[in-house]
Amino acid sequence: MSKVPIHRPTHKATTIAKLRIGSRIGKYRLDRRMGSGGFATVYAATDTLLGIKVALKIPSAELVSPSMLEEFRREARLTMKLDHPNILPIRDASFIDGQFVIVSPLAERTLDDRLSKRMAFETAFNMIEQVISGVAHAHQRGVIHCDIKPENILLFDDNVLRLADFGIAKAAQKTISASGTGTVGYMAPEQAMGKPSARSDVFSIGLIAYRMFSSKWPEYPFTWPMAGSANLRKRAHPDLIVVIRKTLEILPRHRYRDANALLADWEKVRLKAIRFARR
Repeated sequence: MSKVPIHRPTHKATTIAKLRIGSRIGKYRLDRRMGSGGFATVYAATDTLLGIKVALKIPSAELVSPSMLEEFRREARLTMKLDHPNILPIRDASFIDGQFVIVSPLAERTLDDRLSKRMAFETAFNMIEQVISGVAHAHQRGVIHCDIKPENILLFDDNVLRLADFGIAKAAQKTISASGTGTVGYMAPEQAMGKPSARSDVFSIGLIAYRMFSSKWPEYPFTWPMAGSANLRKRAHPDLIVVIRKTLEILPRHRYRDANALLADWEKVRLKAIRFARR
C-alpha cells in the first residue's frame, strides 16, 4: 500500500456550503451522495484526469482539527502496513479546495445494503471469511479496527469484500470522546468501556455472522438462546454455531484471542457447514 500524504491547506480552511452533485472538488466531480454518518459524508466521484470512479469521504468540518489530523496521521502510519485484498486502501488524504478529503476505490454497495435481501448460505459464509481474513491480516501486524460493522464492509465485483475505515473513524472518535471507540450496537461490552482489543474485533465479527445466518441482530446481554436462534440452527451446522458462540462470549478471555485464531476454526468447519446447508 502506498504512503498516504496528508497536506495542510495553504490558507485557513473555511466551511463550505453543502456540496452539490455535479460540482467539483479539485479534479474530482461529485456524481452522487452515497451516505453519511457522525464522522463524514461519502460521495461517488469521477477523477476527471484519470477517468476513473472513486469514493470521497469528506469529514464534518468541525472534526477536522489539529488533534484529529495528528491522530489520523498516527493511525495512517499503522494502516499503511496493511496490504490485503479484503482491506480497502486509502489512495490519498489531503485538503482540496479547503475540504479535507479521503480518497479510496469505489465500491458497488455496502454489506448493510446487501443484508436487505436474502443471501445464500455459502455466499454468506464466504463473505464472513473474507472479513475475518482481512482483520486477521491486521491483527498479525498489531492493528485493531475498533469499528467493524456492515456499513464499513464494502462490496466490489464478484462478491469481493473490503473492510474500510481502518484508523479513520478511530482517529475521529478519539477526538470526540475519551471513552471507547466504535459504533454502539456493534461493539463488545469491554470496548464500550474504553478497553478495545483484538478480541473486541472478534466480537463484532461474531455479531455480523449471527445476523447473516439467523436474520436477527443479537442484543445485549447476549445470552443464549438469542433472537433468531431457531433459524440459526436450521441453517448452520452445530460446529459452526460453536464457533459463532465463542466469538460472542461476554468475557473477552473466553473468546478467540484474535481473528487469526477465529480464521483457523472457521476454515476447519467450512466443509461441514456447506454440506449441512446443501442437505
